[in-house]
Amino acid sequence: MKRTKILYLEIADKIKNDIISGKYPVGSLLPTETELEALFQVSKITVRKAIELLAADEYVEKKSGKGTTVLSNRPYNKLSKAASFSQVLQKSDLHLSTKALSLEIKELKKEHRLYQNFGEKVLEYRRLYLLEGQPYIYFSHYLPMKLAHLTLADFATGSLYRLLNLEGYEIRSFEDDFLAVQLTPEHQDILETKETIGIQRIRKSLGDDGRLVEYSEAIYNTNRHPYQIEYET
Repeated sequence: MKRTKILYLEIADKIKNDIISGKYPVGSLLPTETELEALFQVSKITVRKAIELLAADEYVEKKSGKGTTVLSNRPYNKLSKAASFSQVLQKSDLHLSTKALSLEIKELKKEHRLYQNFGEKVLEYRRLYLLEGQPYIYFSHYLPMKLAHLTLADFATGSLYRLLNLEGYEIRSFEDDFLAVQLTPEHQDILETKETIGIQRIRKSLGDDGRLVEYSEAIYNTNRHPYQIEYET
């Protein structure tokens, strides 16, 4: 799941992580090539290859005489041309917030669907999305035990996928399945609804080697707002 350490790839990863963490905000300029050479103590060619890689992945844009501008801080912005659902809601002037519910280690039996991917134990992170202050999406994420050193506060402070990226996990593809499901009493209680039908999204996030990095189940109360997909050009 982690890249072999080739120097320019390593430099590109460090700069990308700084972009994702907010050190270099979207719209800002990266340090000059000369400054990056001094910062990382590498050659000009190595810096240029790293910047070319970041540009190819659409994190930055380099313009002659103007420097290198940060275009995106989304960890996986090249995986899909679809805008994230949270971005769609924000464009509609709807406020979406997140509430971290729990972080627990779960033991899996051999017959469990995730046993072959995670083994005997898996880290379960549960959270709730609030739309205009009302419960809207209930998430359950299942993650590798290598992340067990993190706290609930670590997960609550920002994007899960940024956190995975900063922890060294490279996600190369997503697989999403959507289906209508009967809401359980637990779902109704958490989502504060009497609706009996909701939409379930099952996501599999796969790493470089095709192995599962994250498995998640999300339950949407689409009576509050329909699920929308907006494709970027």
